[in-house]
Amino acid sequence: MERIEFRIAEQELGVGVIPTVVPHLNGVPLPDLIRTVELPRARREGQPDLAGSYAGLPQDEVRWPSRHYLGDPVLSWFGDGDTVLLGCGCGDWGCWPFTATVTIAQDTVVWSNYRTGHRPWDYRDLRDFTFERRQYEHAVLATAR
Repeated sequence: MERIEFRIAEQELGVGVIPTVVPHLNGVPLPDLIRTVELPRARREGQPDLAGSYAGLPQDEVRWPSRHYLGDPVLSWFGDGDTVLLGCGCGDWGCWPFTATVTIAQDTVVWSNYRTGHRPWDYRDLRDFTFERRQYEHAVLATAR
């Protein structure tokens, strides 16, 4: 199983410095993991800088006691139960979101069904991530103000 942290970071974005929440899986920032999957397609399209160009989400929206990462998303792009995990590097989460289905089970939490808001990119190479539920919930609680 994967280990997750939700780190609070001051990010310099197109609209200024914004406090955000960035998921880290096994110590690696989620945008870095996504970049490795998106880069081949972004290069083929002549826009390699698009790969992994995501930012964390606004902390005021997703920090505990928000249940955003716990199956009750406050930020959704497709409106079908998806959870926005990362927003656009410009600072507007809805400009270029990266989403997943977050499934909460008795002992696990799974991220799957990855999508982006504007490109029909294939994310099959970004495997489903399975977390031990207790560790995952502890990581969410650690974002409390």
